[in-house]
Amino acid sequence: MRKIVKPLIATGILVSMVACDVIEEAASTLGTGTSTSTTPALTNTEVIAGLKEALSVGIQNSVNLTSVTDGFLKNEAIRLPFPQDAIKVREKALEWGMTGQVEKFETTLNRAAEEATKEALPIFKDAILNMSITDGFNILNGGNGAATRFLKDNTSAQLITAFAPKVDAAISKVKLTDYWNPIITKYNGAMTLTGGQKINPDLNAYVTQLAIDGLFKMVEQEENKIRLDPVARVSELLQKVFGSIKK
Repeated sequence: MRKIVKPLIATGILVSMVACDVIEEAASTLGTGTSTSTTPALTNTEVIAGLKEALSVGIQNSVNLTSVTDGFLKNEAIRLPFPQDAIKVREKALEWGMTGQVEKFETTLNRAAEEATKEALPIFKDAILNMSITDGFNILNGGNGAATRFLKDNTSAQLITAFAPKVDAAISKVKLTDYWNPIITKYNGAMTLTGGQKINPDLNAYVTQLAIDGLFKMVEQEENKIRLDPVARVSELLQKVFGSIKK
């Protein structure tokens, strides 16, 4: 009988030791936080907040770059050129020796965009921050420019309405039509004599649309910078949200 009991006791001791090792290992694993997922899942609220913060940073940086003197004029990526619909006017004006007027007009065209951008910041910011929670993760994982494209698709009409009066005021402030009217008047006068087509492009609509396009281009650059460069993520929320994107 004693011969049977001894092996059973030994076996019990061995099982207990193994069980203790397993428990200690599990406890150690829990203590170090090791699990199948080391990154806490993002909530919709965090995603939207992060995207809004990123766009707020992008908007502010973009306006800071474009609303200063030469912000549009000296930036070839967004510079407003002579209206394409009236390019024949430009060619004729240069032919007539009106180079100075043409250059002044193009400079002032960009001054209007710079002025409008400065005045329209609060309206522009309110419009682009109106984002649906449902679209949050799609935008987050949509790649470079995804948030900017979403905002452009969903806010362009509102932005045009918001920008138009600001552009109109800016055009008046920088006296854009003072440089435009002599050029277009002479051109249309020549068209009357030759029977050619007169041109009268809407400068307000032209400046408004290109100012908005230029801002969106700059916002996209800022968005992509935050997506790609950890240094550009200036808050813990931006680091968490954009750091979660799978490469």
